[in-house]
Amino acid sequence: MADLRTTIGTLQLRNPVMSASGTYGHGLESQFLASPSSVGALVSKTVTLKPRHGNPVPRICETEAGFLNSIGLENKGVAYYVDHILPDVREADTLIVANIGAESIEDFVEMARLLAGREEIDAFEVNLSCPNVQDGKLPFATDPRTASRVIEGVKRATTKPVWAKLSPNVTRIGDMARAVEEAGADAVTAVNTVLGMKVDWRTGKPGLATVQGGYSGVAIKPIALRCAWECARSVSIPVVGCGGIMTAEDALEFLVVGCRAVQLGTVNFSDPGLVGRVAGEMSSLLDKHGVARAADLVGTLRLPDALKPAARPEAPAASGAACAPKGA
Repeated sequence: MADLRTTIGTLQLRNPVMSASGTYGHGLESQFLASPSSVGALVSKTVTLKPRHGNPVPRICETEAGFLNSIGLENKGVAYYVDHILPDVREADTLIVANIGAESIEDFVEMARLLAGREEIDAFEVNLSCPNVQDGKLPFATDPRTASRVIEGVKRATTKPVWAKLSPNVTRIGDMARAVEEAGADAVTAVNTVLGMKVDWRTGKPGLATVQGGYSGVAIKPIALRCAWECARSVSIPVVGCGGIMTAEDALEFLVVGCRAVQLGTVNFSDPGLVGRVAGEMSSLLDKHGVARAADLVGTLRLPDALKPAARPEAPAASGAACAPKGA
C-alpha cells in the first residue's frame, strides 16, 4: 500500500485526510461512522469566546450542486468546549485541530490563551474567513494587514501550531497567504465557502434568512483548487486544501497543485462515512499508478512552458582570479 504519511510543520499525520470545520461536529460525535484512526486529523466546529445562537432560520438550503449555509458560528462557547468536548477527545487516536473564531483581534488572542495549555489540542485553525457574521464583511478575511495582526496575536498566545483558514472571496488570495505566513502562520487552509444566494422566483423569498451565505459542495471545487494552487505557489508553509472534495481523485488533485493535506466538508452530509474511507481509496489509486508515497505527488502540477518561471541568468564571473568556493 502507498505510504500516506504527511507532515504539516511539526505535526506528523498518518494520512492527509481531515474533516472540515463545521461539517463533522466538535469531536467524536461521528466516530460510529468513521473511526478517528482512519483520518489524519479531526477539525472542530468553530469555537468562540462566548456562546453564539447563530443566525435566524432558515440558515441552510440545498442548491443544484451543493448547499448554502448561514449558520453564523452557532456554538456553546469556549467554556463548554473545555468542560464537555475536550475531555471526550483526550483519547482520540488522531490529531485534534481546534478551529477558533472571533469578531475582534483581542477575542482571537484570548481564545488562544485560554486553550494554549490544553494537551488535547494539537493545533489551532484560525477562522479568518467565515462569511456568515457581520454580513460577510469581516476584515480578517479580506485585509492582509488585519489578518496579519490576528495571526501575530495568536502566535504570541500559544506555542501550538497555528493555521490560517482563508476566504476565496478576495481578489488575490496569494497576498493573503503571504501576509499570514509573514505573521508566523505554520500553515494555510484554502479555502472556506464562496458567497452565494438562492431565491424562489414565485414567492420572491431568498433561501436564507440572511439572503446570502456560504456556498459549498462539488461546484466550488474548481475555485478551491485554483485558490489552493495560488496559495501553494505564494508561500513556503504547508497548504491544506478544502472545497468541493467528494472523491479520492478530488483529494489527489489538491496534492498535485501543492497541498500537503485536504479537508472533506459538504460530502459529510451526503456520505458521512467517506472521510473514513477516502484515505484507503487514495492509497489504492496511488498503487495502481505506481506512486509509492502520497508526498511524492505534492506540487507535481506540470505547467505549460509559457507559465513556467523564467530561469535567472547566471551572474558573469568577476575579472581576474576565479573565486574559491565558500569555505574552501
